[in-house]
Amino acid sequence: MTQTRSARPWYRRMTGRRRDEPHRTATPLELFFDLCFVVAVAQAADNLHHALSEGHIGLAVGRYLMVFFAIWWAWMNFTWFASAYDTDDDVYRITTLVEIAGALILASGVPRAFAEGDFATITFGYVVMRLATIVHWIRAAAGDRAHRRAALRYAGGVFVVQVGWLLRLTLPDSWLAGSFLVLALAEILVPAVAERPGMTPWHPRHIVERYGLFTLIVLGEVVLVTSLAIQTGLDAGDRHLWSLAAAGLVIVFALWWLYFDRPVAVSNRLRRALFWGYGHYLIFASIAAVGAGLAVEVDHERDDSHVSGLTAGYAVAVPVAVYVVTLWALHVRRRQHRWLTAVILGTAVLVLLTPLGPAPAHLVAVLLFCLVTVTVLARRLSTSPDATDPDPTASDGGGPVEAE
Repeated sequence: MTQTRSARPWYRRMTGRRRDEPHRTATPLELFFDLCFVVAVAQAADNLHHALSEGHIGLAVGRYLMVFFAIWWAWMNFTWFASAYDTDDDVYRITTLVEIAGALILASGVPRAFAEGDFATITFGYVVMRLATIVHWIRAAAGDRAHRRAALRYAGGVFVVQVGWLLRLTLPDSWLAGSFLVLALAEILVPAVAERPGMTPWHPRHIVERYGLFTLIVLGEVVLVTSLAIQTGLDAGDRHLWSLAAAGLVIVFALWWLYFDRPVAVSNRLRRALFWGYGHYLIFASIAAVGAGLAVEVDHERDDSHVSGLTAGYAVAVPVAVYVVTLWALHVRRRQHRWLTAVILGTAVLVLLTPLGPAPAHLVAVLLFCLVTVTVLARRLSTSPDATDPDPTASDGGGPVEAE
């Protein structure tokens, strides 16, 4: 018996996908896209680690935030577009592979950006990714009449900003930081303006899954650093590095637990959806920075760094505190008991104080373990028959909670 096999079309009209499409999951192309972006994330985290260990704190943080913005913004824009218009035809696949090539070009320019402040390669890779995005939006404008105005606004806005990024390379060094802020703000405003005629048909559950998958990828960077710490301890025979590695594992386990403690649903309101999507810049960047901070701690313990124990401690404490506060703003605020909010924010404050004491990474691990324990108890209280939910948008039984 001959099995009939449907051929993938080389071109399919982009009419937009249904927002309520059942069983919508990440595609192999999306997973491959994420996998290639891991290279850029790893480069950013690794170079942040080395720059911090060498004592270039201000330059390290500034350049890391700029590099990570390029990585995050290109990933985020593809993710939301794919959620609305993924056709999986040959043209779509090729265009997406061009975006991936741009991500690899960007990753190759990260070391030079940190060492010399040369963002030319990163800019060229970023522009390659964004020009491929314009092709996607032009296809969407041609195929989806209902959202044609939004698609054309996207295409036009992205094109104008890319011209700005290229022109930025001709500016003197003293203008680079200010021009970056202006162009980054322009990038952020493009979706806010483009979606106003009517939001494109992105899939809420699919978006939540995609963000969760990228969170796992960035957490993997912290796991890698912790694993290398264990290897270093074995090679050096330093028992203290074993305990540092254990603290790193507790930290990354807690970061995972806190993010995936309860299912989340993205709001259909544009302002809230943008707040949730944009807020993940701090989630992703802080997780990757935790890995870099743990590596700085290892360097300090082995006397391979040029920073004090206080600075090494803050290399872990600051990104953890940023993560905790951002997660509260995105997933907890206005939807849980006030006492839980007080515990979360109080934990963030205590985390920032840990570098003032002995073994800051170990103290951070203890604080996060306690926070996870409290959130588990809070979830059990909220699902008990006698519990009352303080927010009508939160669902009973640990179900989805609408994102801010």
